[in-house]
Amino acid sequence: MKPLIIGIAGGTGSGKSTVARRIAEALTPASVAFLDMDAYYRNFVHLSHDERRKVNWDHPDAFDLDLLVTHLDLLTSRRAVDKPVYDFVQHLRAEESKPVDPADVIVIDGILLFVDERVRARCDVKVFVDADADERLIRRIRRDTTVRGRPLEEILDQYLTTVQPMHLQFVEPSKRYADLIIPRGGHNAVAIDLLIATIVRRLQGQPT
Repeated sequence: MKPLIIGIAGGTGSGKSTVARRIAEALTPASVAFLDMDAYYRNFVHLSHDERRKVNWDHPDAFDLDLLVTHLDLLTSRRAVDKPVYDFVQHLRAEESKPVDPADVIVIDGILLFVDERVRARCDVKVFVDADADERLIRRIRRDTTVRGRPLEEILDQYLTTVQPMHLQFVEPSKRYADLIIPRGGHNAVAIDLLIATIVRRLQGQPT
């Protein structure tokens, strides 16, 4: 049976990963594979570290969408892929990759997931996780300071110069492609339960 591909989009810090985890936990014993769009950033090895810091990482051109589409097609054909691993401290693709085995359900998340028509077409269920801008910014600050080791000034500068403008230009408009919009971030239990029920029916071959 063709795997069911669940696409989860939304702004930075909206709660996409929380929704993805809830889906995986609820679908046991079905197998679930994860792809994160952040792993598919282009590898700007020809740039210096300072130059890489200035790249607009929130623009669609920053992603290797051809590779992402190829990996989705391989997983759909029940073939394993080697997902890139991205080093967010060095702003480079790591030498090692992470094997991802075929599964009954493929969950992929990313801020710009629905911007590319090819990626949208491969998603059987498209979900947009929505959250207030101030809440998303707070989550981003916490993540980037603790996980990625970035100073607050750099985080805020990036947010104002690229993250917020690109959200308004690309991320927010892509909401119209979603089959389901989950408001209030990744902790909306009612909406997530409805989503899980829909996925379970699809896996069982029932009409949704």
